[in-house]
Amino acid sequence: MPVAVLADSTAYLPRALADELGVRVVPLYVVLAGRSGREGEDVSSEDVAKALSTRGQRVSTSRPTPGDFVAAYRAALDGGADRIVSVHLSAELSGTWDAARVAASQVGEHIVSVVDSRSAAMGTGFAVLEAARAAAGGADGDTVQRIAVDAAARTRTLFVVDTLEHLRRGGRIGSAAAVLGSALAVKPVLHVVDGRVVPLEKVRTSARALARLVQHVVEHAGEREVRLAVHHLAAAERADRLVAELRARVPRLRELHVSELGAAIGAHVGPGAVGVVVSTGPEPAEPPAGDADESAG
Repeated sequence: MPVAVLADSTAYLPRALADELGVRVVPLYVVLAGRSGREGEDVSSEDVAKALSTRGQRVSTSRPTPGDFVAAYRAALDGGADRIVSVHLSAELSGTWDAARVAASQVGEHIVSVVDSRSAAMGTGFAVLEAARAAAGGADGDTVQRIAVDAAARTRTLFVVDTLEHLRRGGRIGSAAAVLGSALAVKPVLHVVDGRVVPLEKVRTSARALARLVQHVVEHAGEREVRLAVHHLAAAERADRLVAELRARVPRLRELHVSELGAAIGAHVGPGAVGVVVSTGPEPAEPPAGDADESAG
């Protein structure tokens, strides 16, 4: 394949699809209980959920090194690629994109294009998949990059958490919002806007939060064809209920992926978190006026 597509581990791609499309994944690092390991390889979602549920346990994350990316880029080139499109979670949430940029400058910026998805989880993952499908179909590097950017812009990521404390500790949400949420004992519905996590609304119960999550997805999808991803951390039953509601209420659901959040993002949202990523298809082009008149006649 002349164009190789890479992602970091926080895209949480369906493994079978990633393997089928030849997507290479560079893992982030997670630190807990005095040890550091690679997300999905050395540290699991279960490890993080257990640590966060234990009083006094702290979990932190760190980006891949530029050397990790250089190694992955060179492996892709050795495997026959002549261009690389590297798609990553929001630069507002992690230094991963920056590390990839440093690596690209070492390998050659005319060879490696680094894309900031301005999102996370399958908000990044859907962009990776669309780019990889285009690459598999023979698209050139500039086209694959453009498709990744466009696909990322057509995603919306919404989620609910049991507490804002983990996001506050990791610096992913402002202290004022976190304190307000805790003081009022509300369940926040959050979303990703311009690469940042921001509150969308506050409700009083977990059941109400999930109901509002579904409603926002339904309203955003409208009558458009959509792909969805449901993520959770140690909340499989909630995720199952969410999936059932979405299947019943989203009329043009093309595909739906369900996965537990990995360690890197799980460390920041905490156990009990549930989220949905909505990927809408490209808007159909308006037909020329002449064509419309002919079909009407």
